[in-house]
Amino acid sequence: MSGICGYVSLAGQAPESGQIEAMTRVLQRRGPDGSHQWQDGPAALGHTLLATTPEALHEVLPLTDVASGCSITADVRLDNREELLPALGLAGESRVIGDGELLLRAYLQWGEACLEHFLGDFAFAIWDPRHQRLFAARDQMGMRQLIHCHLPGQLFAFATEPEAILALQAVPERINQARIADFLEDLEAADFTSTFYEDLYRLPPAHCLSLDASGLQIRRYWTLQPVPELKLGSDEAYAAAFLKVFTEAVRSRLRSAGPVGSMLSGGMDSGSVVAVASRLLQAEGRGPLHTFSAIGPDPQTCIETRTLFESLKTPGLEPHLVNWAELEPWADDLLRLLEEESEPFDGHMTLPRAAYLAARRAGLKVVLDGVAGDVVLGAGNLIPRLLRRGQWRQAWREMRGERRFWGPYFSMRRQLFINFRSALTPNWVRHARRHIQRQLSKLRPKLGSVINPTLAKQVNLAARHEGFRNLFQVGWRDPASERVDGMTHIYLPVGRERYDRVSAALAIEPRDPFMDLRLINFCLSLPASQLQFDGWPKMILRRSMAGLLPDSVRWRCGKEHLGWAFTQQLVQSRPEWRQQHTESMPLLRPLVSADALKESLEMLSDRESFTTVHQLAIWIRQIVGAKNNYPRSSPLLNPERHQSQATLASVTHNKA
Repeated sequence: MSGICGYVSLAGQAPESGQIEAMTRVLQRRGPDGSHQWQDGPAALGHTLLATTPEALHEVLPLTDVASGCSITADVRLDNREELLPALGLAGESRVIGDGELLLRAYLQWGEACLEHFLGDFAFAIWDPRHQRLFAARDQMGMRQLIHCHLPGQLFAFATEPEAILALQAVPERINQARIADFLEDLEAADFTSTFYEDLYRLPPAHCLSLDASGLQIRRYWTLQPVPELKLGSDEAYAAAFLKVFTEAVRSRLRSAGPVGSMLSGGMDSGSVVAVASRLLQAEGRGPLHTFSAIGPDPQTCIETRTLFESLKTPGLEPHLVNWAELEPWADDLLRLLEEESEPFDGHMTLPRAAYLAARRAGLKVVLDGVAGDVVLGAGNLIPRLLRRGQWRQAWREMRGERRFWGPYFSMRRQLFINFRSALTPNWVRHARRHIQRQLSKLRPKLGSVINPTLAKQVNLAARHEGFRNLFQVGWRDPASERVDGMTHIYLPVGRERYDRVSAALAIEPRDPFMDLRLINFCLSLPASQLQFDGWPKMILRRSMAGLLPDSVRWRCGKEHLGWAFTQQLVQSRPEWRQQHTESMPLLRPLVSADALKESLEMLSDRESFTTVHQLAIWIRQIVGAKNNYPRSSPLLNPERHQSQATLASVTHNKA
């Protein structure tokens, strides 16, 4: 997971000296294995290397094709190299050909249609001097990030992280108050494009952009489509077919320049990745597989810890454990990383941050996970659909099974009501209900809201809530389309972006086999009974792991997550650190409600509002305070002197 950056001067002059170097410096923590820059005419490209594949050890980016003059910078791992090499006439080459060169050769052969040929995780940009055009793209599912900024008549810039773009003198550093409102309102998934800075935008997954004399164009180049249902003769046949595709997805993500690790919880998703990966590594003589796990102090009272120890009996593992009750050896580094977080949305990521820290200390650069398992193997609205079809007996069996699986968290009476309402409500009623919700949201604030009402009005918070609701389809759709919507919903890419930011701070590349397009298309073809049966979710995964995972893991009921315990323990382990950031909370008066600020100042750390406000205070302190040296006369930094509740948009960093 390297860092990429670049910009194009639109003012008819060459880029200023030192600007691309400034951008790459910001990205060096993401790519500590070397940095290079390229500059010619109006364009400049930069790259910071995290060498995570064997080919990356030999490839220097940015790379220029001598014949065409086209140059590329890329953050990439291609999983279909065996297909691309002969298709590009490179099969007979004796030299090492990197993934970045494959991207460039594909562009030279197929133009922008090259995107139809790539399988893997990537973000890249190509400067084509023949047409004075910049072409850039992000992978289909959004594993790699690409941020861009277009100032017409001045410049266009892009980078893996927004901070690299802000290193440019010409880019104003204005905080996006609407995104802060998103954070306070739990609207991380409000849209595919917003960042915490005005004029800076995320390129959505499966999108590309081109910039030339006609301006900037952004388009979607790929859309996940429903596929015909797969019909096999038995559950065993489905399980075998799934395991074959899943194994190939894992194998592709084991291609590495060094040892490989994996997240491992006590659940099915990461457990399945580890079970397959460890056997593949042993067969290749490459082991052991390093695993990184969060545990609690007492396995007898924590099923997550108990089943994790069962998974650790898998041969070929080298376990690394982090106990939330024994965070002292990790606390200083975790608190430093929390203070340096790129976005306040990352504040609660203590558990994965601890796992990545353990991986960094173990000398690893590649860590697998199973983050997308729940989404890719989700059964959708199975029970309401059964009720609509009149299959009441099967629907009742599924509800009883769900009650068994979820235990005390499952209310049979409530689920009966929800499922029958969903099954019987006509589409016109659904649309009417959404309209009523839209009108009510304009008339009254959200109960218990943390946001300052003035800020909510300034950013038109009701419209942002409405935009978020519009991301969800209203009414019944066919099962295949419903599952496509689930797999491509915004929740998945924003979650992956969070993991990207947290791992990048420690120069770790996350890889998720469940994000493999081959596996995704296979899972789209499965009948619903292979996804949920008798209340058991992800049934085909449980069946395929017979003999690979212990039965205590395969048939574990419910979900227990230790993330909140990690965050609470970390914050409480350093009272003086917590007090230091609490003292910054009065700066947030233009942002948070009076009640939320009062609770936070009283250190009511068991309240959700305290956690939210505290995370925002940490981020504001580093962004607006010492990190960027904003004038102390800023309205944000001196709320007592500026009773007008000036917006963050007015706080602009002077880079001169």
